Amino acid sequence: MEKVIDNFLKYITIDTESSEDSTSLPSTMKQHDLASLLEKQLQEMGAEEIVYDKEHCYIYASIPASAGCEDAPVIGFIAHMDTSPAMSGAGVKPRIIEDYDGEDIVLNEEKKIITRVADFPELSSCKGKRIIVTDGTTLLGGDDKAGAAEIMAMAEYLLQHTEISHGKIRVGFTPDEEVGAGADYFDVELFGADFAYTVDGGRLGELEYENFNAAGAKVTVHGTSVHPGTAKDKMRNAILMAQEFQSMLPAAENPMYTEGYEGFYHLDTLNGTVEEAVAKYIIRDHDKEKFEEKKENFLRIGKYLNKKYGEGTFEIDMKDSYYNMREVIEKNMHVVERAKNIMKELGVEPIVVPIRGGTDGARLSFMGLPCPNLCTGGGNFHGKYEYVCIDEMETIVKLLVKIAER
Repeated sequence: MEKVIDNFLKYITIDTESSEDSTSLPSTMKQHDLASLLEKQLQEMGAEEIVYDKEHCYIYASIPASAGCEDAPVIGFIAHMDTSPAMSGAGVKPRIIEDYDGEDIVLNEEKKIITRVADFPELSSCKGKRIIVTDGTTLLGGDDKAGAAEIMAMAEYLLQHTEISHGKIRVGFTPDEEVGAGADYFDVELFGADFAYTVDGGRLGELEYENFNAAGAKVTVHGTSVHPGTAKDKMRNAILMAQEFQSMLPAAENPMYTEGYEGFYHLDTLNGTVEEAVAKYIIRDHDKEKFEEKKENFLRIGKYLNKKYGEGTFEIDMKDSYYNMREVIEKNMHVVERAKNIMKELGVEPIVVPIRGGTDGARLSFMGLPCPNLCTGGGNFHGKYEYVCIDEMETIVKLLVKIAER
């Protein structure tokens, strides 16, 4: 199982940050660097039916069924190759802490960057274990290179241990999950699995089959720039009007104040001048009715402000991103129960929680591939305080092998 860490440390040296502003496929060509490596590794370990979709940057491969198990259900495992554009994933400098003492971690003494347990209490569960952290200048890449490393370690283990009986196993790697496009060109028919798991969660034991309904919205505010010395009754400051829009959203429905099943409006970026400002939002809720209400409220605010400042002052471009996969998975709960039972066999307590985000599995479930989400053994994703737990990653490889074995 130690192969998983070799894989992970290799993958995080490759910068695969995706881009929300790109129009290319994939959004960044550097994602092909990891895809090429995965293809090579799959060939070397003896995987079959390897397909590298070079146009869209997807990797598919098979571990053939054991003799006598050809008619067993085909199980898939999926991870994404890109990392979040929220922080750079270039030049990652990982550090392994062999026996974590459960205390604050100095990531970068020179820059005074410290991971404080008071801020991230979940880190205390890794006390006495081996963890990997950053140097505080980049994210680590555990989301989702930890998942990719675990799937590849599982695939190699099964190919080397032919005494383990299993049906056909499919593995898949996607680009652009972090910008909501991971499933855009995923070939469900080619993948050919009866059901699958994304390996894209957090701490050991997490098992998720519910996620947010999600939409993205771009608010463009048109102002009027006039010299401030003669601006009275003439200037319309687009930045201030964008702030007014934000002030009209429910203050308590901000991700900083929500948890569990509570939805939110999240102002992700705001850029502008007096003449024009652009604000980008994500809108989330687990409940479909509340999700629709949030979108209607968002548009209502824009309509009100256009009446106040003049038609066309506020332009809103809104698009749904994905939906709660619960309605699909509830018809296929054996997929969830399979994972829960095997976790218990391994002495891992299942933590069934709603995803406060989304995965490729959400869209794939609606594309006909029931696909709940499994843990990766990491936390604090998308930022400099990210970490993965080596011990948990090794346990997750055992979990994947057991799921395949059944």
